[in-house]
Amino acid sequence: MFHVKLPGHDAIARQADEHLVTHKVKLPRKVVEHPFRQVAKRVLMALLVLAATALIVYADRAGYNDNSDKSVDFLDAWYYATVTLSTTGYGDITPVSDGARLTNIFVITPLRVLFLIILVGTTLEVLTERTREEWRLNRWRSTLRDHTVVIGFGTKGRSAIQTVCATGLKKEQVVVVDPSAKAIEAATADGYAGIAGDATRSEVLKRAEVHKARKIIIATQRDDTAVLVTLTARQLNRGAKIVAAVREEENAPLLKQSGADAVITSASAAGRLLGLSVLSPAAGMVMEDLIQQGSGLDIVERPVIKAEVGRKPRETDDLVVSVLRGHRVLGYDDPAVGTLELTDRLITIVRATPGTQVAPDARPLPPMPSQ
Repeated sequence: MFHVKLPGHDAIARQADEHLVTHKVKLPRKVVEHPFRQVAKRVLMALLVLAATALIVYADRAGYNDNSDKSVDFLDAWYYATVTLSTTGYGDITPVSDGARLTNIFVITPLRVLFLIILVGTTLEVLTERTREEWRLNRWRSTLRDHTVVIGFGTKGRSAIQTVCATGLKKEQVVVVDPSAKAIEAATADGYAGIAGDATRSEVLKRAEVHKARKIIIATQRDDTAVLVTLTARQLNRGAKIVAAVREEENAPLLKQSGADAVITSASAAGRLLGLSVLSPAAGMVMEDLIQQGSGLDIVERPVIKAEVGRKPRETDDLVVSVLRGHRVLGYDDPAVGTLELTDRLITIVRATPGTQVAPDARPLPPMPSQ
């Protein structure tokens, strides 16, 4: 194993150590009642049972005998209820009449059992929940295959997940890794499995089952972190498709050398979209709609069907932008394309869910600047 050290890595490691990240896998769960509220309810139920027992004993105090003063007052009734329900049974206060003994048999004893069920049930529920969570985690690990790992649950990471899920990827097939515990809580609340930890460490990525992943999306806040994560992920999984985002365009070649299949320069892409929107608001609106998967117009990749073999890209029913032939991406008008082959793949522009989504031509254009 080799280590790559870039400026700022020590600070990142120290920050992760300061937060004491546990690298624990958190699976999405249904919304349940807060644990403190559950415990409070159980304590309240136990107190009600205790109070009911004390009142029953006090109402029948004539049938009880106290070894100290031969009479049972209200405090003695509470004392007797406490030691009886807790099965302590000191024997200093005892039922002596037939009515009091019958009450103990048919009323106090069931209340004692109910009291124990409430107290012991809380412990059993905690143990059962832990066992159930461990079983869910083991089952999740054994069934997770060809999933998508997203490093970073910030704005870029969220948008990337929304895009891939819009194409049909299930939330159960997405694992989020982020150093922030709050970000992981937000991810699990949205239905994704999450791991709080530093993704530059191989043990964290192993918990995300990176070695079994099909796609890895790296959307960290820092470029040097993205390089380290890419190196670690590529070392663990040689065949996964890794896509990374960087802020500075000069760092893109370094990401590709580290093992990324595609690198997106977020700052430059946003700047180009801003410039295009200034020159042509309509063109900027169309481009924004194209990169927003699942609404209006979408850019999709699909294989060539048999009916299209031998045709030119312009002769297909869809609007073909590019042709993927082997490892080359050719324009639709590239003479090297010639006619389509069965092994080709097409990059096309299609309309997504017409009638339910708002297309660019249905939205009002912003006013053009005055000349």
